[in-house]
Amino acid sequence: MEIVIDGYNINYKISGEGEEYAVVLQGWGTEMALYDTIAACIGQKFKVVQFDFPGFGASDEPREPWDVDAYADFFEKFMKTLGIEKAVLFGHSYGGRVIIKLATRQTLGFEIDRIILIDSAGIMPKRSFWMKLKVMRYKMFKKFVSLKPIHAICPNLIDEWKNKQGSEDYRNASPMMKQCMVKAINEDLTHLLPMIEQETLLIWGDNDTATPISDAHVMEEKIPNSGLAVIKGTGHYSFLEQPAVFRSIMNSYFQIK
Repeated sequence: MEIVIDGYNINYKISGEGEEYAVVLQGWGTEMALYDTIAACIGQKFKVVQFDFPGFGASDEPREPWDVDAYADFFEKFMKTLGIEKAVLFGHSYGGRVIIKLATRQTLGFEIDRIILIDSAGIMPKRSFWMKLKVMRYKMFKKFVSLKPIHAICPNLIDEWKNKQGSEDYRNASPMMKQCMVKAINEDLTHLLPMIEQETLLIWGDNDTATPISDAHVMEEKIPNSGLAVIKGTGHYSFLEQPAVFRSIMNSYFQIK
């Protein structure tokens, strides 16, 4: 299904049999279908809303670079358009960033019942001296090879080098979404965590390299009413890598029989 919000065509779907709502906020660059596993786990208890953020999946791309707050603004409008006044929010990776922003706003157009953060982003890793030096050298070299006289000498090699830089998500993103991604990863949300009042369940893969398990421990420590469930042997997509374990956690937490 599609709805139009601020001129953007937004792809979404609703499944499940429950009377309460649960909404899944996706990870960076994913499509909403990736979260069908979550919807299947909780559909007995909830109406489950899945959607593609602007620039993700089949939804229109932002017309300007959005930061996390802009995505949170969009989500408030999305909820209002669907007429949802209260919901449990699930956030995977980037979706967790947006939820942290929403949960700590002084005014919100809907009520967040509970929060489930799965391998969530939001904590900026501490950079060692050598990492800072590496970044500085990269920026200097990038600036050097971007000079027109230098680029003119061997444009193909330089362009090939530029295309290999950054994470896979960054390389696969469009120019507009690359700008949005940079805005996201350069913002540390750690200071907001103590302001989250909702009950929060953290679910993490202990082998996650994108948002390491150390991030989960920081969130568990700083979010007042939170608990952590670790799915052993899994990475950044813990809910997909061990679906039976994830379902068991959902059944226990939401008392689904």
